[in-house]
Amino acid sequence: MAYRNVSRASASSFRQFLHSFLGNQSGERMNRLARLRYFTSKYFTTNAGSASKLRIGTFVAGSLAASRGLSFWSAPAKEEETKAPELSPEEIAIAEADQIYKNYEFLKLYDLLIAFKDSSNAELIWRLARACRDVAQMSETTKERKKELTYAAYEYAKKAVELNDENFAAHKWVGITLSDVGDYEGTKKKINDSYVIKDEFQRAIDLNPNDATSKHLLGQWCYTVAELPWYQQKIAAAIFGTPPTSTYEEALRWFTDAEQTDPNFYSRNHLWLGMTYLKLNNKKMALYYFIKARDYPPKKDEDYQVQKEAKEYLAKISS
Repeated sequence: MAYRNVSRASASSFRQFLHSFLGNQSGERMNRLARLRYFTSKYFTTNAGSASKLRIGTFVAGSLAASRGLSFWSAPAKEEETKAPELSPEEIAIAEADQIYKNYEFLKLYDLLIAFKDSSNAELIWRLARACRDVAQMSETTKERKKELTYAAYEYAKKAVELNDENFAAHKWVGITLSDVGDYEGTKKKINDSYVIKDEFQRAIDLNPNDATSKHLLGQWCYTVAELPWYQQKIAAAIFGTPPTSTYEEALRWFTDAEQTDPNFYSRNHLWLGMTYLKLNNKKMALYYFIKARDYPPKKDEDYQVQKEAKEYLAKISS
């Protein structure tokens, strides 16, 4: 062993060095751990070979611990483990819901969240509103069930806002679901709701400027208002005095902003960018975005519908 190679003279000087190095056990001039580190670097750097130094260091450490009773050299006491705070059933449900949503298992998601329909947690309730709408939009959902879920989604979204007016997602889903409800309410109601819808999307953006979906939705609002048929504009003017107004240029700004905020986040944003460029007579950019919409990897029914619409636009442009 390497430590046997130390000469007797060296061993003697070693003992003297240790005695002067350690001093008394009170450690009034230097704490013992610091002394030991100092000793190791000072004494063993003069010995040959890293392996030998390691063995000598191990031998010395063991000797010191045994002969001097140096408790600091023994294994430190195991600290008491800090227990993670327990999650509430609602917090567990939110985490599970987000994972299910990522897998596009909308029926499973709805079944999970409907059990919490009486919750006072805004995060849960706006997710339930979204789940209702997602199931309503599924191709296998009957017309009657779709209408029922559409109205339920709106009610849950409103409840989420009532629970927490600072929750951007709750405002976003009020705007989305109110727009869906308008499909069943008639022109007058739909025009009246359009002001509320815009305000809800704007509120969501104000609360969270990094949410690309809210920006896309406001772009949709601008586009839809810009192409409002003349008879609906007259109805709006007769009822409200000043009908909602917007332009395709404004819609384009919101769609572009959404894409810059989160590139390639949504197949429908590509489609609406193509539609908007087509309205602005920019065929080159329209083709670019229709192709992106067509080639977007489909993950849910909406993506397949977007692909179909994009192909139809591409066929019209090419004809």
